[in-house]
Amino acid sequence: MRVLFIGGTGRISLVVSRLAISRGIDLYLLNRGSRNEEVVGCHHLTADIEQPQDVRAALRGLDFDVVVDWIAYTPNEIDRDIALFTGRTKQYIHISSASVYQKPPVHYLVTESTPRHNPYSDYSQNKIACEERLRRAHREEAFPVTIVRPSHTYDRHFPFALGGSAGYTVADRMKKGQPVIVHGDGSSLWVVTHAEDLGRGLLGLMGNEQAIGEAFHITSDEVFTWNQIYQTIGEALGVKPNIVHIPSDFIAGVEPSLAGSLFGDKTWSVVFDNSKIKRFVPEFEAIIPFREGIRRTVEWFEADEARRNVDQGLNDVMNRILAAYAGRDG
Repeated sequence: MRVLFIGGTGRISLVVSRLAISRGIDLYLLNRGSRNEEVVGCHHLTADIEQPQDVRAALRGLDFDVVVDWIAYTPNEIDRDIALFTGRTKQYIHISSASVYQKPPVHYLVTESTPRHNPYSDYSQNKIACEERLRRAHREEAFPVTIVRPSHTYDRHFPFALGGSAGYTVADRMKKGQPVIVHGDGSSLWVVTHAEDLGRGLLGLMGNEQAIGEAFHITSDEVFTWNQIYQTIGEALGVKPNIVHIPSDFIAGVEPSLAGSLFGDKTWSVVFDNSKIKRFVPEFEAIIPFREGIRRTVEWFEADEARRNVDQGLNDVMNRILAAYAGRDG
């Protein structure tokens, strides 16, 4: 099976690229080439997806069984992909987001038929618009789309609620005994998924004709409270985290940039029903427990000091929130 990944070297897609190669897939990566050395055994096509003329030149003479775009975030980018790949792929997979589901949720258990409505997050609203554009293309033009909605997926980063994308910053605070913020009282339910498990489900959908026109989320079946997530990360780091619980409203009031991530996603209890992906991909099972997956994450950071980057800007934000909360009665 000949497959094209647009991107393919990101925090999540890198793992899936390697998994695809290990399964004998004839994989092509289309990107700007900055991290291609990390993926061995595939074909590298160097072009900026934002430059359609360059992309057409890189793809000249190539058709694909599957195209997966990991980095399409707006309807304009979907229009670009439809123009590029109509007639040259049997299946186009859009990597959307489980944050598109209704917020606030009316029920903690999420299925693919849960309404898609998120008034808090621009990112999620754009993803909803991307899905709508692709559904219209499927209805009106028979564009062969499958939509995949990952939730909080990790590998070489920590799935913290605040600062999870900022390298080693929050882990560094934990190791130094500094306070780390957990929104609310930490009792809301959440699901974190290892990138390899996402990859197992995604690879099962690739080339699956029955998946055309369908949408799927792919997550672990493990469910934790946020307190348990932070405690498990602390255990992997060899420390007991100094958790400070702060209401989401207060956090967003001090740092409005965090409102979309909190109210558009992580504040609410969310559990995913994975019956649909298991029905279409009977062999799918999320097999990496969080305790094991986060141990691998810690080992990756500890293997090279250069990976343990600390973002002082994030530290400043967290300290400002903590100081404001401590002084709220003053």
